[in-house]
Amino acid sequence: MVEYILGVCRQVYNYALAERKDWLKSRKSPINSCSLKSEYIIPADTPFPNYNIQSKNLTKAKKKNPDLKSVNAEVLQQTLKTLDRAFSDMKAKGNGFPRYKKKMRSFVFPLWRDAALRARLQMLKNCLGIGKVKLPQFGWVKIWQSREYPLNFIPKQVRIVKKASGYYLMLTFQSEEVCPDALLVLGEASLGLDAGIESFIATDSGELIPSPKFFRDRLGKLKLLQRRLKNKIKGSKSWLKLQNKIGRLHEKIANTRRDWHFKLAHYLCENTDNIFVEDINFISWSRGIIRKQSLDSGIGQFINEILPFVCWKRGKFYLKVNKDGTSQECPSCGQNTGKKKLSQRVHNCQHCGYEQQRDIASAQVIKNRGIMAVGRTVKEKAGGDGRTGISMNTCLVTNRCSRSVSVTRSQNP
Repeated sequence: MVEYILGVCRQVYNYALAERKDWLKSRKSPINSCSLKSEYIIPADTPFPNYNIQSKNLTKAKKKNPDLKSVNAEVLQQTLKTLDRAFSDMKAKGNGFPRYKKKMRSFVFPLWRDAALRARLQMLKNCLGIGKVKLPQFGWVKIWQSREYPLNFIPKQVRIVKKASGYYLMLTFQSEEVCPDALLVLGEASLGLDAGIESFIATDSGELIPSPKFFRDRLGKLKLLQRRLKNKIKGSKSWLKLQNKIGRLHEKIANTRRDWHFKLAHYLCENTDNIFVEDINFISWSRGIIRKQSLDSGIGQFINEILPFVCWKRGKFYLKVNKDGTSQECPSCGQNTGKKKLSQRVHNCQHCGYEQQRDIASAQVIKNRGIMAVGRTVKEKAGGDGRTGISMNTCLVTNRCSRSVSVTRSQNP
């Protein structure tokens, strides 16, 4: 049933995308000349097929198409919203043009959309049981519940995600209470982090955390499975079985990497109040000379996603500083020591004679830049009110505790 719904959602997504692309192509031909290519002609007064228009057309198509009628209407509407969000991100965030999907890996059941629907609230409470969830089209579904449902929260939506290890249910809850924005004040202890080459990260205190090798440790087993897959007939049962094994191995690598990242982020937040990192474009790292090492360790995911989230969750100050010249500046005297080759792993200042491992010295420079960026020395008491930090350069962080997500795994429905 899940595979069938994913297939219908993929068809709706691709059809809606093709409809938008045809409309855009029909507007590319100049007014005073004909196009050299054959174009699908659409009348000039036809509006752009946005979400509202495509949603109305979907309602009409459900009367004629039995496949669309067999799937929950809100699931297909959420698929159109996903496409509409992709077009919005293309303009706002500069993302690429949306592409056709070969596979759909998830779909959404919106359980509760309007806060004023009080009558529906009691019904939704009865949809959540211990170890089971009642879905609109599936009925009661048994799950391995990973955590307890949050109290005084209302279920917002359910997303069913297909992975190599099975199907997962992501339950999203929302609270009616509004949390005020939290003022995150700088603390006393600061920590500078440098994304290294020989090590995963280096701290200004002299700690070098070795780079993990999650992918390389399982590369031999992965090669063996892929060699076996080469001799199988594509589409056969043995071919699909090996494909699933390879997918589960990749998923295990990703889960191990993510778990290690979270543990490391909590470890770094234990004995510090402020964390400063470099503002690096890790996409260029994944295409450079250290691409395999950076992709294996997942340094970009750690610096840009996991570490900021853990810092926010634990009330730590997180800031990115300028990355230019961190290996050329001396952390002791601040003088420029010139460019260094990648093979030169020791920082030796010709001005003050300071000598230190290169990545540790860069982490110290990052810490100094972070302290300068916030206005004054972090260890100084501000305002005389007993709090540490600075009163004029307080960072405003939005409190997102009004939303909680519970992740569970379901049996094959």
